[in-house]
Amino acid sequence: MSEIESNKAPEPVGLYPHAKRVGDFLYLSGVGPRKRGSGEIPGVKLDSNGNIISYDIAEQCRSVFDNVKFVLEDAGSKWGDLVDVTVFLTNMKKDFPVYNNLYAEYFKDVRPTRTTVEVTSLPTPIAIELKCIAYLKND
Repeated sequence: MSEIESNKAPEPVGLYPHAKRVGDFLYLSGVGPRKRGSGEIPGVKLDSNGNIISYDIAEQCRSVFDNVKFVLEDAGSKWGDLVDVTVFLTNMKKDFPVYNNLYAEYFKDVRPTRTTVEVTSLPTPIAIELKCIAYLKND
């Protein structure tokens, strides 16, 4: 078993690695849309207390997909190795249509299994987080 730390994905918000490799599988920790080094959340406007004023779910989706790709690549994997994706949304009714369309665009050639659930909140002021599993082929 080995831990993976990405130098491109956002820093974890707690004591955990970006991913762990166990045999031929790579288990990613929850990945959000934040930018590495700044904590900036694409498409999010916050008030002075850190509360969300507004957000653009499309920008967050693109950013979180990029961050997943960064972790995969830093682990020696690739987008096409994804086998399972769990998606957490904070507003299913409002955000699911946009997220689902972008998901179909990004994952059309991969088609991992998927579960999408609504949660009340996430650890930072984000609207989406992904939890992924990839199969590492020995080619």
